[in-house]
Amino acid sequence: MDNRAEVREFLTSRRAKITPEQAGLPSGSRRRVPGLRRGEVAALADVSVEYYAKLERGNLAGVSPAVLEAVARALQLDDAERAHLLNLAHAADGSDALTRPRRRTAQWKPHRSLQWVLDAVTAGPAFVRNGRMDLLAANALARAFYTDVYASAGNQANLARFQFLDPASRRFYPDWEQAADVAVSILRTEAGRNPHDKGLHDLVGELSTRSDAFRIRWGAHNVRHHGTGTKRFHHHTVGDLTLAYEGLEMAAAPGLTLTVYTAEPGSASEEGLRLLASWAATQNTASPAEQGAD
Repeated sequence: MDNRAEVREFLTSRRAKITPEQAGLPSGSRRRVPGLRRGEVAALADVSVEYYAKLERGNLAGVSPAVLEAVARALQLDDAERAHLLNLAHAADGSDALTRPRRRTAQWKPHRSLQWVLDAVTAGPAFVRNGRMDLLAANALARAFYTDVYASAGNQANLARFQFLDPASRRFYPDWEQAADVAVSILRTEAGRNPHDKGLHDLVGELSTRSDAFRIRWGAHNVRHHGTGTKRFHHHTVGDLTLAYEGLEMAAAPGLTLTVYTAEPGSASEEGLRLLASWAATQNTASPAEQGAD
């Protein structure tokens, strides 16, 4: 990823989202740009216009934490956006080399104990993914849940490819537009955190070339923390499911996230997960690694 371009486009896009009224400034009648002017952001951050213009041209190397915080406040960045700005600054300094997750390949395999933990979760899908949205490990219910993802070799067990390149995703995600926004924000966040990941770079290039929906969203530079919430799904075997999820960062494997989906007790979705478990027991839902084992 081109760090300077990432910084420039991110700061410009955030500045365009803040109206003068939101910033407590007079709107005026002859504004030529959406959102705030550079000079207004500079004044709010208590830096010179020239210095802020330098930042917005992509020059974050050597910028102090105090200035970054001031810019974040001026642009009214949320927690995810603020973290993204700090990650971009670390990448500009080269300091991310000491803190970024080690590059992981498609051959990464879960520790036996991790697979045991996943398999111990029997009431809901549980899986491990990386920042590129590759499904790296899963319990039986997750493999049954994501059967459409695994069904096509072209998806390469990647949720982003499935989202944007596989027509089956339109059925699986009833709220497809929202799910697409989330997928891109996860990838954009990972790009800021780990800009040297060639696999991510290749994935973004592939999706940008093959999907207008992805390319438009990627250009918006939206980021988010994706830790907890509720989503709707439509599984081809058990129908509609409304599931809560919790995403847990893995201390033993930085950069990876363990996600568990659950249903509200006593709900139709809980019964749907029971039906999915019964269906999974009749299918070959072994992991690719297990299928290849002797």
